[in-house]
Amino acid sequence: MPEQKTRVGTFMRIAAALQTAGVFFQAVTAGLLLSTEYGEALHGAGARGMYAASMLYALAAVLGWRPGGGPVGPVLYAAGMLVLASLQVVLGIAHVASVHVPLGVLMFGLSVLLLGHSVVGGRLRARTA
Repeated sequence: MPEQKTRVGTFMRIAAALQTAGVFFQAVTAGLLLSTEYGEALHGAGARGMYAASMLYALAAVLGWRPGGGPVGPVLYAAGMLVLASLQVVLGIAHVASVHVPLGVLMFGLSVLLLGHSVVGGRLRARTA
C-alpha cells in the first residue's frame, strides 16, 4: 500500500507541475496575443492544454483520496481550479479582459502555491519515512 501512495503522490506532483506550466504558458501567450498575429491561436490552444492539465490534477486528487485513503483537500482545490478555469473560458470568449487577466494571475499564484506545497510536502514525507 505505501508503494501505491508514492505513485499517486508522484502523479499528483507531475499533474501540479503540468498545470502550473499550462497557466504560465497562458500568461506568455496572452502577451503574444497583443503583439503577434499568431498569438490568438497559441492562447486558444494553451487554454485547452491548461484545462486538460487541471482535469488531470483532479483525476490524481480523486485517486489519492478515494482508493488511496488520502485527504480530501486536494480534491476541493482541483474542483476550485476547474471552476476558475471554466470561468476563464467564458470570460475569454466574452473578451472581458478586466476580469480575465486578474483571474489568470490568481490562478497562476494558486498553482505555484500548490506546486510548492506538493514538492516540499513530498520531500518532507520522504525524509520522515
